[in-house]
Amino acid sequence: MGESETTMKTIEKEIFEISGKDEVDDDPKINYRGWKVMPYIIGNEIFEKLGAIGTLANLLVYLTTVFNLDNVTAANIINIFSGSTNFSTLLGAFFSDTFFGRYNTLAVCSVFCFLGLFGIELTALIKNLHPPKCEKESATCKGPTTGQMFFLMSAFVIMIIGSAGVRPCSLAFGVDQFNPKTESGKKGINSFFNWYFFTLTFAQMVSLTGIVYIQSNVSWVIGLGIPAALMFIACVVFFVGTKLYVRLKPNGSPIKSIIQVLVVAVKKRRLKLPSQHPNISLFDYVPPNSLNLKLSSTNQFRVLDKAAMISPHDKINPDGSPANPWSLCSIQQVEELKCLVRVLPILFSGILFFLSITQQQTFLVFQALQSDRRVGSNFNIPGASYIVILMLSMTIWLAIYDRLLVPFLRRFTGKEAGITLLQRVGVGIFLSIINMLVSAVVEIQRRRLALSNPIGILPRKGAISSMLAYWLVPQLILAGVSEAFTVVGLTEFYYKQFPENMKTIAASLFFCGMAGSSYLSAFLVSVVHKTTSKSATGNWLSEDLNKGRLEYFYFLIAAIEIFNFGYFLICSKWFKYRETSTSSIGNA
Repeated sequence: MGESETTMKTIEKEIFEISGKDEVDDDPKINYRGWKVMPYIIGNEIFEKLGAIGTLANLLVYLTTVFNLDNVTAANIINIFSGSTNFSTLLGAFFSDTFFGRYNTLAVCSVFCFLGLFGIELTALIKNLHPPKCEKESATCKGPTTGQMFFLMSAFVIMIIGSAGVRPCSLAFGVDQFNPKTESGKKGINSFFNWYFFTLTFAQMVSLTGIVYIQSNVSWVIGLGIPAALMFIACVVFFVGTKLYVRLKPNGSPIKSIIQVLVVAVKKRRLKLPSQHPNISLFDYVPPNSLNLKLSSTNQFRVLDKAAMISPHDKINPDGSPANPWSLCSIQQVEELKCLVRVLPILFSGILFFLSITQQQTFLVFQALQSDRRVGSNFNIPGASYIVILMLSMTIWLAIYDRLLVPFLRRFTGKEAGITLLQRVGVGIFLSIINMLVSAVVEIQRRRLALSNPIGILPRKGAISSMLAYWLVPQLILAGVSEAFTVVGLTEFYYKQFPENMKTIAASLFFCGMAGSSYLSAFLVSVVHKTTSKSATGNWLSEDLNKGRLEYFYFLIAAIEIFNFGYFLICSKWFKYRETSTSSIGNA
């Protein structure tokens, strides 16, 4: 997904402030090769993204046409798989920071990604690994056996393991190759971010058009074999540059500090905080080599302050550090945990927001398949390729927002970014409501024309509507614009509101929000499918969309987004931005 220039600069600054800082001071002999190793890193990124996205983009269609799964089952598998790949990044970031380092994590997980993609390719190549093809005149099809599903799910699990390390580490590993203390290094980091997001967008475009077309119209064996081959090339390119990379040692994960505060706060839960001058008996200590700016003390979540209360049994070392960090924590550690706790309500709002985006990547594909996708007389646009519109609208709007709207808003608000980060997120959530309402209206029209004026029959799915699939474009544009506001706003929000040593967690938290949305979407689909299957109105999510009422499901998501918007406004009013002793982050 593309990023705006403003957001890229923000993340660049935050990452190169923490990337390699301790290692640079401890080992001045590090040989930064910068752009000399970028052909290997960027080359790896291009082939890896082409491989992964080339497979995942059309996986929904693969499950319904080759594995003969029904729409609901296929959508749930995709939601759970997508959620697991995103949620696993939290574990990947933890193990990378604590034990293995970014290079080792990327090396091992890249191989796992290849093995996963190769496994999926085998399900298409070997006849015994997928069910027999359905006959067009047959109303029923033979589904996959237990062994076939087990093999496919095993390939998915292997890909999840690979994504756990590749997603949170690839960007930071590229930044590691530049010296953050030199002017040329800083410029290199800036250029690298531009190239990184360009390659990501390029890979998505190619995958959603060329590779998806080959899969849908030429051969699944070739269409899935190409991504696996590209992933193999990505691994080779990455390992070729091994001797040239800067390979920084893991610094340790801040998760340990978070757990310490929680454990100590529970141990000291019976202690009473001073009613006046609350900081007098609180342990105030910041390690001299800490990457974090000293945080100002706050009155929120004061129960956590008990972890910093000095009891008669606590001992302090001559250098000022606690003798036992599992019995006494500093107020700095407590405030760092509070930063995380304050963000969690916003994270939940992000989970609800992504529900609207998830539907544009699952059920919209089914809508497209049962619409008129013809261009000319012989060419049908693949259903999954319409998601390109979402990406294009997001990319174009980001440019308009940064170049035109921000300078305009700055004149009225006096804020450098035009509006605050939470205001930006709120605009995106509001647009998600409009997005789902438009999606419902378009589905009503598609279904009406499918029942009154069909242009053909789709095997196992039903009549193809005479509605041009181009009518799906407005909801995709709205989804792209809302994503440009909320996703970019949330990314920058997490980076700014977390302490300096928690930026990896910040990136992982964003992916966890997407994971939570995928799981929630799968839950909603299952509940709605089961509940409405026996209702008077009929199954909302029928295999044949013309017999279902998908618009009702969209209205349900719209209602959830309305609730989410009100909830977000309350959270935004309550939220206290992170402040340091030297500067106020404020509502940047």
